[in-house]
Amino acid sequence: MIDQIIAYNKSFVAQKGYEKYLTDKYPDKRLAVLSCMDTRLTELLPAALGLRNGDAKIIKNAGGLVISPFDSAMRSLIVAIYELGVDEIMVVAHSNCGACHMSYDHFHHLMLERGITDHTLDTIRRCGIDLDQWLEGFKDTPQSVRHTVKTIKTHPLVPADVVVRGFIIDSTTGQLEEIH
Repeated sequence: MIDQIIAYNKSFVAQKGYEKYLTDKYPDKRLAVLSCMDTRLTELLPAALGLRNGDAKIIKNAGGLVISPFDSAMRSLIVAIYELGVDEIMVVAHSNCGACHMSYDHFHHLMLERGITDHTLDTIRRCGIDLDQWLEGFKDTPQSVRHTVKTIKTHPLVPADVVVRGFIIDSTTGQLEEIH
């Protein structure tokens, strides 16, 4: 698959397919969107929000979560605020998310099937990584959105004037529901 993508890329560049996407690094709408990496949202999310290339910084991870105040999603939001001029943040979870009910127990047997050993997993734990917490999803999507919004709003490095709001998008229709 990667070789096919590389071949396509050569053609894309040669035909100057990139020209319609030209923009700079600063989001025109001064907006960051934290959302899930779900493939259903790849095109649906920006279309449903009316976002075009260059309008917003879109940060994606499994579940659209900030799992700790100093994880990579939070780091990206801090960079977006201070370096890129973002002053509004949307947290957008979605219906039927795979991260709902995700757990280490679920992944454990899959890791073993793919050749990861319990010895490796134990070594990671001895290094201070809580795999149960790190691979935990959530049980309640609205509550997860509230938690992520609160974590961002109360972060010591997020200025008080940054607007942070949470939503759930329908994975089929794109309809947004604000979560308070």
